[in-house]
Amino acid sequence: MTQPRPRAAASGGGTQPEEADRLRELLRTPSYRKTLVFSALLGIPVSLIAFWFLVALHELEHLVWDTLPETLGWSMPPWWWPLVLLPIAGLIVSWVVLRLPGAGGHIPAYGLQPGGATSQALPGVVIAAVASLPLGATLGPEAPLIALGGGLALLFRELTRAPTTPQSIALLGAAGAAAAIAAIFGNPVIGAVLLMEVIGVGGPQLFAIMLPALLSSGVGALVFTGFGRWTGLDTASLRLKLSGPFPHLDAGDVLWALLVAAVIGAVVHYVFTAGRYFAALVAARTVRTTVLCALGAGVCAALYTLLTDRSPADVASSGQAAMVQLSAHPQSFGIAVLVAVLVFKGAAYALCLGSLRGGPVFPALFFGAAAGVLAAPLPGLGFIPGMAAGMAAASAAALRLPVSSVVLVVMLLGSVSMIPVVILAAVVAFVVTELLPAGPGVAPGGPPPAQPDRAAGARGAA
Repeated sequence: MTQPRPRAAASGGGTQPEEADRLRELLRTPSYRKTLVFSALLGIPVSLIAFWFLVALHELEHLVWDTLPETLGWSMPPWWWPLVLLPIAGLIVSWVVLRLPGAGGHIPAYGLQPGGATSQALPGVVIAAVASLPLGATLGPEAPLIALGGGLALLFRELTRAPTTPQSIALLGAAGAAAAIAAIFGNPVIGAVLLMEVIGVGGPQLFAIMLPALLSSGVGALVFTGFGRWTGLDTASLRLKLSGPFPHLDAGDVLWALLVAAVIGAVVHYVFTAGRYFAALVAARTVRTTVLCALGAGVCAALYTLLTDRSPADVASSGQAAMVQLSAHPQSFGIAVLVAVLVFKGAAYALCLGSLRGGPVFPALFFGAAAGVLAAPLPGLGFIPGMAAGMAAASAAALRLPVSSVVLVVMLLGSVSMIPVVILAAVVAFVVTELLPAGPGVAPGGPPPAQPDRAAGARGAA
């Protein structure tokens, strides 16, 4: 007969409370219940602001890379287009880093960092993202969204004069970030799982953080989806329409996926290592090296266009639109084009990771998808298994978050048939990445270095 679990000892007994008892006690706390209610309400304004923020980024990118070239008589941006736009982005970002609180957000070369968001940093985060992403940074919007959501949550707390405790600040910051990040991925579960793994807590603290985050992101997803249908505006959320039906996995798919994942994981790891070297250079000479790194990314996009006669936006962007095209029409990317986009986008990715502001998720997904499609002709490996394994491996290596990578890729694919390949690829890439040297500024398995507030130093020097 199963023995009942011992209850926690009375006060003074010396026995620690069980995990379930601690969670139950937490849920009975009035302050925590108030935080849950506030998180549900918080999801509405944060998701609406995130909606308009993404609409603005999408419309600006469309204006810069589609409308303006067509107005000037070009069917696509000319090869020199990114050579003009990206140095401007570097100049604006360097000004934000030096002059505004929060330095425009976290350095993307060190991955997603949900902590440290403040209401004072919001202007710098918005300006740096608007300067980086529409002007051609090889980065995505997810990191600015996390900073925006966390900063807005704390701003609303200040406006409502809610009680301030270290726990409430952490909870509301996570809830706001979850509500914002759910917008771009089109699913509240992804935002909740991503933040759960980024925060890296366990036991009752995990539930304490995730319940407000999940609640707020769920409410935010309802508002975000309904508001988008009502206005008819597009935020360019990441959804794939794959070419052809999902195949049945066989031994060849699984074995090739393991090898492909190991190679992609190692390549993405060294892209991030290079990004951290560029970040160290930027820290020494902010303006000059930021502009030079941004110009280098523009050179990569220009060379890609000169060699392939395709749009420089394939390289000088997050890769979101190109990945949708790749998944729906893989035949439109020949082997030479796939090799070129991997080489030049990988180099531009590393340069932007260390110098500009944005998120690492979307370029990693596109890099992995392109590498998987390139490997698809291998005997026994299909297009969809190759693409699924590539995306899972690249995202796991870039984020160091294997569970989030699996959930993200499975939901993007819209089918559970690729789960075995996705899990194996994510685990293999994660293990390979952890075994390789960590690169400058990061100890193996350790957190990224603290973000310096150069704006405070510049104001003090002035």
